[in-house]
Amino acid sequence: MIQPKNIFLIGPMGAGKSAVGRELARSLHLQFVDSDDEIEARTGVDISFIFEKEGEAGFRKREAVVIDDLSKRDGVVLATGGGAVVDPASRSSLGARGFVVYLRTSVAQQLQRTRRGRERPMLVGDDHEEVLASLMETRDAMYNEIADLIVDTDGQRVQVVVDEIIKSL
Repeated sequence: MIQPKNIFLIGPMGAGKSAVGRELARSLHLQFVDSDDEIEARTGVDISFIFEKEGEAGFRKREAVVIDDLSKRDGVVLATGGGAVVDPASRSSLGARGFVVYLRTSVAQQLQRTRRGRERPMLVGDDHEEVLASLMETRDAMYNEIADLIVDTDGQRVQVVVDEIIKSL
């Protein structure tokens, strides 16, 4: 197995990037970093607050800086936010600096996984399915553009996804 210096996990919210990233990093003896957690640590506020005060555009600017910084490290598994690929510079940084894994999942699975857990500022309003479908339609090509590996996560346990990634390295 040839292990890349960095592994970057991309995909929509609810794809399992954080859960898979933690376990993948543990299995490969790498450091795990979550870009949303890093943004919260740097700003001292949660993502929802940033969206509320600065809007999506303000958040994306902060996210691009964090993605640039984190992707320059060596020996990391980085879980990105679902919209990290929207910024062309972030796509370029991720694609050039590590092995990119697109954790692909269906809108139905996203709905199930995002019902509980952390607040998601992109899921404001009543029709979460419509929002998720629209985001997937917009972002799927961007995920595919930089992916070195695509792994479907629908109905999969975290360890199964991790094993598939490791097998592909």
